This record gives sequence, structure tokens and C-alpha cells, in this order.
Amino acid sequence: MTYNPEPRYPLVGGEVDAGWEPLAAEVARRHTRVLAIDGPAALPWETIEASLDRALQARTQDVRSAMAPWGEIQRRTASAELPGDPVFARAFEGSLSDLFNELPSLTPTNGLTVLFGPGSALVDHDLLWYADLPKRLALDAVQRGQAGNVGQPPGEPGSERRLLFVDWPMLDRHKRELAGHLDRYIDLSDPEAPRSIEGNALRRSLAALAVRPFRTRPTFLPGPWGGQWLRRVLGVETDAPNLAWSYELITPESGLLLGDSEPAEVGFELLMAEHAQRVLGTEVAERFGQSFPIRFDYLDTLDGGHLSIQCHPSETYMRETFGLPYTQHETYYVMVTTPGAKIFLGLRDDADLDAFEADAELAEQPGEEFEPERYLQTHPAEQHRLYLIPAGTPHASGAGNVVLEISATPYLYTLRFYDWLRRDLDGTLRPVHLRHAFSNLDPRRRGKSVCELMPEPSLVRDASGFRELALGRSPELFFAVHRLDFDDEIADDTDRRFHALNLAEGEEVEVETAAGDIHPLSYAETIVIPAAVGQYRLRRTRGAPCKVVKAFVR
Repeated sequence: MTYNPEPRYPLVGGEVDAGWEPLAAEVARRHTRVLAIDGPAALPWETIEASLDRALQARTQDVRSAMAPWGEIQRRTASAELPGDPVFARAFEGSLSDLFNELPSLTPTNGLTVLFGPGSALVDHDLLWYADLPKRLALDAVQRGQAGNVGQPPGEPGSERRLLFVDWPMLDRHKRELAGHLDRYIDLSDPEAPRSIEGNALRRSLAALAVRPFRTRPTFLPGPWGGQWLRRVLGVETDAPNLAWSYELITPESGLLLGDSEPAEVGFELLMAEHAQRVLGTEVAERFGQSFPIRFDYLDTLDGGHLSIQCHPSETYMRETFGLPYTQHETYYVMVTTPGAKIFLGLRDDADLDAFEADAELAEQPGEEFEPERYLQTHPAEQHRLYLIPAGTPHASGAGNVVLEISATPYLYTLRFYDWLRRDLDGTLRPVHLRHAFSNLDPRRRGKSVCELMPEPSLVRDASGFRELALGRSPELFFAVHRLDFDDEIADDTDRRFHALNLAEGEEVEVETAAGDIHPLSYAETIVIPAAVGQYRLRRTRGAPCKVVKAFVR
């Protein structure tokens, strides 16, 4: 078995229905008078309406027509705006219902009425479906100018910034509120060939996943500094010239594949809406609510370039400026490296911050190159070493590495100091964010104090054939990263807090729970062990002795 980019899980008490015909049959069987089909703005609703008309022959009503005019919607969501900022916005805290002037009122008829569009569930209905689009496809549609934002007149191209910071937070809250009431969930990755799951079968399947190990579907993205390891070693197929990121486990964008040969993709947020306590554990859920707080992703610069020189917002800045309750603390775990590869981390002891800012401003305009190593320390990239990156620490992975980023879940607020005057794959000069970046630069991260961010592993436990190491922790990081090294097998226990694992060395293991569930895990794959699992065992099934990276909330 090799790296699987499409992990799938069986439905419990149901099957994935293909096409519109089974949906029409359900409407007829239930003698439905009012069907509400809710979903995100990025869906091609006009195409969906035409398909519904052919399948259902019903009166249709687009609820988007009841929303306030676009200018008024922009005013009502203005709390997300950061004046003068072309890249970032504050995470919008309002609700979808705030964007309607008045919800549609339906005139009683003898036939079927179908309400469709974002917010349809807000109108009285007999049957509720949620039509969805995986986040990676929604983002691609907006970037291509093929989809708009919530409340925007149909046919107008949307804004990526608005999608990320206004639409997604608002629509995810709305979707989570509907999770327990859905009669059907429809995956419209292909609008001409929908795949859907009956609501009760969906909820039973999510309940089953919440108490057993599971993987999310990774998302692979190219970038100007991207490398070739994901393609060459893991076998990820792409038409892009490289792959820079693999989002192995990032809740806001992750999906779960339910079904066998023709699965439906379901947003991870639905699992969290229904079973946050089972997945996270009671104490962690009390702290983070329905937010899965740890993310795993790969940064592939093997045969690529340096990442941008960057930092992340402080706790206070993240909360007050960007509106998120916790910030983007990170760590780098070096999976693969090459001779001479390095990690940029921390300030030199003699770094002149005024000169650093002046050079960064000249690089932004008029475009003068400078050498970041005048201000930042570089360290040899060591395979299987963990580098701690608390918020405010300047850092980057150098060319020639594969880094497993194990971090707090927020991932959109990367504040760049310098990006080597590099252009995106579409030819656009990549922006830097100097006001935000220098406002968050932590001057304490300099000189010898940076050694604290590269700690030596400490022994947690050992016995014949295995040991557990603590790779490093910081008082500022709410999570810890350990590693399980074993020849044949090792036992562990979630102790009421979820674990996130990655097979960082070795060919294949299996995860076996006390309840008897068994899940394979191949090299470089990431898996979630829900808190509800309790005791479990890792057993090598093929290849050399193994190293499994484990992250958990402290």
C-alpha cells in the first residue's frame, strides 16, 4: 500500500445516490410541497435550477432575489473590512440571515415549490437538502472568475478575499446549524452528476467516524516556490509545474469521503458540528468549541525555492485585528532534506530592525533585492528535527526541504516581510504585508535565545523495541509534538484528548483500537485518533522500523 490521496469510509445504513433521478423519487415519495436546497454562493445555481426543472418539473424560486442589494450587503458586512488592506480582512462574525431584507413568502399551490440558493433553509419548508462544493473547488471557481460571493448579482466574478474572510466563516456557521436537520446532503463537485447521501445515513456515518481513526482528503496546491517531492515520491498527479502545499488536515478546507467506488465528499465541519466532544475530548471542546485546533500540512521545496520570509500575528493582534480567538503558532518537522538546505528562524543578534524594515520597503517599491540573512539566522535543516515557531518569530523553510508543518489551525494570516521579488504562477507580483508583519515581529527572538526554538528531544517513556520522545514545547504553544519510534509495535492512549499522527518514517503501519477498529497508515499519511478512541496500538505491517509524529493539545 502507498500514499492514498482519497481515503474513503463506508456509509452506515445507506448508500451514495448518483444523479438527479433518485432525488426526484424522494420528493415524490414524501409528497413534498416545499423543498429547500441550501448551499454556498460558489455553486453554479443556474445550472442546478435547470437540472431541477428537468428532474422535478416544479415551480422554482431563487432566494437570492430576496437578499439586500449588493451595495447594502457590502455595507452590512463592512465590519470585516480592514481599511487600505488589499489582501486580508477580519473574519466576519455575522449571520447569513443578516443579508436578507425580507425572507420570501410563498403562495400556497397544489404542486411542488423548490427554493434554492444560500439561505433557502431560512424559509419554511417540508424537506431540506444541502448542496455543497468542496472548498478547493469553490476557491478555484472564484479565482477563475466563474463564481461570485454571497449576495453578489449572479454572473459577476467574486473576490477571493471576500470568499475566505466573509463567505466561508458565515456559510460554515450556517451549515453547522443545519447539520442535525438535513434530509439530504448533495456533493456537487460535478453539477451534472451529483452524489448525495440521505440525512440519517449521513449522521450515522459521521457518528461512526467520530469514534474510530480517520483521515481527511488532502488538498494539493502549486506555488511559485513549489517542489517535486509530492509528485515524485507520493505519486500525487497534477498538471501544474510543481506542488507547494499539501493540506493534509486543515479543518476549514478538509473533506471526508463517504462511500466506496463513487463516494460523496462531505465537509469536515459537519463532523465537528455533530460530534466535537467525541472527536476533540470534553476539555478540548470546551476550549475550542467546534474548531479542530491542530493542522498538518506539507511545504515542498525539494527542487523548488525558498519560502517567503514571514511571521504570524500575536494572540492579541489576531484577536483584535483579524477577529480569530487563537493565533497561528507553528512548528516545522523536517521530513526530508538535502545537503546545504536550511531553515530561516529568528533574528541575528546584531539585526538592525529599522534597517530591516527599510530594506523591505525598498524591495516592495521600487523593487530592490536584499539578502534576508543580514537580519535572520539560518540553521542547517536536520531530518526529523522539530523547529518551534511561536507567533511573531521570523522564519521560512529554505529550498531543498520537505517540511511537515504542525501548527494551530488558523492558516490564512501569513505576514510576509520579503518574497524574493517573486511572481505567482499567473505572473502577478506576490504581495508582502509590511505593516502587519513588522507590527508583529517579536524582537525577543534573536541571538542565542533562538536555540530554545530548536530543542533536543527528551525521553517520555521507553521499553524494549520502542520509545516516545517529546520533540519540543513552548509555553506559548497550546499543543505538544511527540514522536513514537518503534521496531514492531507500540501502545498509546488518547487520555480524553485527540491525537493527530503522521508516519514520518517507515513504509506502513496499522492502527488498532481497543474496540477492534483497524486502519492502515502508509508513509507520509496523516490520521486523526478521536479522543473517544481511548487505547490504541500501532503495529508495523511492512518495511523498516517506524517513526510516527504525534500532536495533541496540552
